[in-house]
Formats: sequence, structure tokens, C-alpha cells
Amino acid sequence: MNPISEFIRGITKDNPTFGLVLGLCPTLAVTTSVENGIGMAMGTLFVLVGSNMMVSAIRKGIPGTVRLPVEIIVIATFVTIVDMVMEAFTPDLYTSLGVFIPLIVVNCIVIGRAEAYALKNGVFYSIIDALGEGTGFLLVLILIGGIRELLGTGIIDPFGMTLINLSGVINPAMFMTMSPGAFLTIAVLMTIVNYRRQQKAAKGG
Repeated sequence: MNPISEFIRGITKDNPTFGLVLGLCPTLAVTTSVENGIGMAMGTLFVLVGSNMMVSAIRKGIPGTVRLPVEIIVIATFVTIVDMVMEAFTPDLYTSLGVFIPLIVVNCIVIGRAEAYALKNGVFYSIIDALGEGTGFLLVLILIGGIRELLGTGIIDPFGMTLINLSGVINPAMFMTMSPGAFLTIAVLMTIVNYRRQQKAAKGG
């Protein structure tokens, strides 16, 4: 295995949202803005790295009958850290993300990577896998959050920094910051990704 290819795999082929179709609940729920997307993705990235590292390190000492409870305890420990740190240092973001922070415990991406990768591989490559999957998740949430925020408000201003302001150019569509906007955005992006994959497969790529 090559560490760089393992990292890139998590962003491209095995991207948690467009490749593995995991973690769609927080993707749909919190991507009303780029700021929310970054907050959720960074929390998930921290939990992914911590849980993959711990599960890989103790995997040979975990009896098969208690494998899942042990994994949940490990994941819950890191989620608790994220929950407490975010509440202390970013209270507005903490309030905005709400219940979806503790729900990282049952995020399919975290449990899925612990089961599918960390249990079968060493610590180093488990961390690389977590970094790749977490970065892939981060980029997707920024993309979806950016599209929804721009079309829904006309402005992208994460953490008080105005990156794009088209409020005087476009007429904001408020539904883009609501549930229908989330489903529409993901549907369009998944259609594009799948179309590109079919084209690549047809060319023998």
C-alpha cells in the first residue's frame, strides 16, 4: 500500500458521500452554510482519526463478541471531546449544529471505517484512511454548503469572512437553505459524479 494513494482514495473513489454513500443524514441536515459544513466535517475528522487509531491499536485484544460495544465506547469518547471543546470555544457553531454533534457517535462513516478498515490494518494506515475519508467528507460538505448558502442567501461568509457576495446580482431562493434544497443539491451532484464515472468506465478507465 502507498500512503498517498490511500489518502487520495478517501477523497475520490471511496469518498464517504459520493463513493460509499455514507453519512447522508448530517450532510443533508447541517449544510445550510459553509460554516456549518466545516464545523461538522472537522468534528467528524477528529473522531475518525482518533477512533481508527484506537481501534487499530487494540484490535488484536478485542474479543469478537464485544467488538461493536468496544468500538462504540471508543467513538463516544472522542465525540464527547468534540462536543465539550466545541461548546467551550465555538458556542454559536455548537448551537447551530445542535444534536448532530453527539450523533457523530452513530455516523455510518465513523463506524464503517472502524469496521471495514481499522480492524484489519495497522495504526499508521488506519490514520491515513481516516485522514482521507475525513478530508473527502470536509470537501463535500464545503461544496454542498457553499452551493446552498450562495443560492439561498446570495452570500458566502463563513466565520464572519465574506468570500462571495452576489446579493445584488441574484435573487436568493430561500428553499435552498431548507430540506428540499439539500436533497436537490445532493441529487444534482450525485448525478454529475455518477455520469462522469460511467463515462470513465466506458472508456476503460
